[in-house]
Amino acid sequence: MPSKLSRRDFVKLCAGSAAAISLSGYLAPFMAEAVAAGAPPVIWIQGASCTGCSISLLNTVHPDIQKVLTEVISLTYHPNISAAAGDLALKEAVYKVAEENAGKFFLVVEGAVPLGADGRFCMVGEEDGHHVVFEKLLKDIGSKASAILNFGTCSAYGGVPATPPNPTNCVPVGAVIKDVPIINVPGCPPHPDWMVGTIAHVLLYNEIPDLDSFGRPKMFFDTIIHDNCQRRQYFDNGIFAKTFGEMGCMLELGCKGPFAHCDATTRLWNNGTNWCVQCGSVCIGCTEPQFPGWPMYERIPEMPVGPASSVTADQVGVVLGAATVLGIGGHLTGNILAGRIGPGKEKEEDVKVGED
Repeated sequence: MPSKLSRRDFVKLCAGSAAAISLSGYLAPFMAEAVAAGAPPVIWIQGASCTGCSISLLNTVHPDIQKVLTEVISLTYHPNISAAAGDLALKEAVYKVAEENAGKFFLVVEGAVPLGADGRFCMVGEEDGHHVVFEKLLKDIGSKASAILNFGTCSAYGGVPATPPNPTNCVPVGAVIKDVPIINVPGCPPHPDWMVGTIAHVLLYNEIPDLDSFGRPKMFFDTIIHDNCQRRQYFDNGIFAKTFGEMGCMLELGCKGPFAHCDATTRLWNNGTNWCVQCGSVCIGCTEPQFPGWPMYERIPEMPVGPASSVTADQVGVVLGAATVLGIGGHLTGNILAGRIGPGKEKEEDVKVGED
C-alpha cells in the first residue's frame, strides 16, 4: 500500500508529544492516499457501553470529525453515525461488507459482551424479523475480521459493565473471540489520537502495531503516568496532599499514576488543554485491566514494592506492576522509610496530636 510515511517515522510521530494536538490532521493526507488505493474497510459495532469512546472520537478538533470519519478512518458502518438502521444496516452495512471482505477488513468493538440471558441484555438489531444480540453479531463478523480493535476498557478488559456484581455477565471481547488478532486501546474513554493512530497504523501498513503484554499499542501505552506527572517533584520531596485542592503528590488520595500506562501527561486532552491530574483529579488508572475494580479515591493497601524490599504492601498503599517496580520502587521505599508516607507518618501525626 503506497505511503510516504515509514513505519519508524509513524511510530515516532504517534509517540511524540509534538503530535498531541494534530495527529489526525497530520495523518489525513496519508490516510486519504491509502483509502484511494483501496484500504481495507472498517466496521464499528457497540456492545455494553456508554458510547463514551465514540463521543471521545467525535471530539476530534483538527481536522473536523467529518473528514476524520470519511478520509482518515473511512468507516463503513458506525451505529451512532450511519444513516441506515435495523435490518437494512445489519444486512447491507455489516454482514454483507464482512462477507465480501472476509479476512480483509478491520472490526472496531466498543463495549463489553453481555452473555447473561442468552445475550438479550444487549440487542443490536433485527435479521429476518428476529432480534440479533450483540454476542451473535460479534461472533458472526468478528470471526471474519483481519483483526479486532477494542476501543475502550470495556471491550478490552470488561470495564465498568464486567465489574462485580456484573448481573449481565459481561466479558471482554477476548473472552468470546479466540482465533483473531486483537488490539486493545483502553481508556474510559480512550484519547482520540489513540484510536485514530491505531486505525491508521493497521490501514497504512496492514499489520498489527507492536503491543505490550496487555495487547496495547506501545506507541501510546509504553510510559507510566507517574514518570512524567507534573506533580512528580512533590513525590520525590515527600510532599503528599491530604485533601483535594492541596498541593502535593496525590498518592494518598488514591492516585493510580504509578500503575497506569499511557501518554496522557504529554498528549493532553481537549485539543491539548489539560489532563486528569493537571486539573486537580487523581489518575484513576482507566487504561488498566483492573479498572474500575479498585477504590477510586483511596490508596490501595495490598500491593508489593519488590522482592528486595522489607516494606509491607499496606505501607506502600499503591499498585505496582512488574514494569513499575524498577521505576519507582526505590522512591516509594525511601519515602516510607523516611516516614513521609505510610503508617510511620500516621503514627508521627498521632504523637503530635497527643502532645497538644
